[in-house]
Amino acid sequence: AYTQGLEYLNGFLYEGTGQKGNSSIRKVELKTGKVLQQKDLDEQYFGEGITIFNNKLYQLTWQSGIGFVYDLNTFEQEKTFNYTKSREGWGLTHNGEKLIKTDGTEYIWFLNPETLIEESYIEVYTNERKVEKLNELEFVNGLIYANIWQQNTILIVNPSSGKVEGVANLTSLKTIIEKEQKLDDADEVLNGIAFDKENNRLFVTGKHWSKLYEIALIKK
Repeated sequence: AYTQGLEYLNGFLYEGTGQKGNSSIRKVELKTGKVLQQKDLDEQYFGEGITIFNNKLYQLTWQSGIGFVYDLNTFEQEKTFNYTKSREGWGLTHNGEKLIKTDGTEYIWFLNPETLIEESYIEVYTNERKVEKLNELEFVNGLIYANIWQQNTILIVNPSSGKVEGVANLTSLKTIIEKEQKLDDADEVLNGIAFDKENNRLFVTGKHWSKLYEIALIKK
């Protein structure tokens, strides 16, 4: 799968995939990778990040300025929404109150889950510079975990200040998977973070990666 969004809920993975003509949302069996349920997007759309909130699945598109809301159980589309302030659709998660969205810049937007309006934002900075190309997101134990496009890295971001509190280097995972398949370094990078809160498990994958990994982050 050309993974753009990844979620874990009640024993299943949910995946949003990208590229025009191949974009979809999927319910996937965790242990086998078997696709149990799938809904394809119209070929004009390039699917991006997803999140699950209040039994609804939210999905972004890349440059079309539109997102979709589905019934989680049936995958039936219930409504659409337009981006009013953010530039594009990249990554999506939530903190239990607001949807949290990236748009390819250093901005992380907080959306009202009912109106889907971007109500506020933070800017993500290290001690040296702003961090752009923020992509797939996951909210983990009060912090935002963010992929950076074209880098095999996860940033750990303070959701109040935008401060980067940690950087997880996952280059070793890329090395492992490249023993089995050839990857395009410009495109087929780490992208996809899912957190199983009940069992404290963290899953990651990449675009067109043939495997999903359960990882533990060790603080240096």
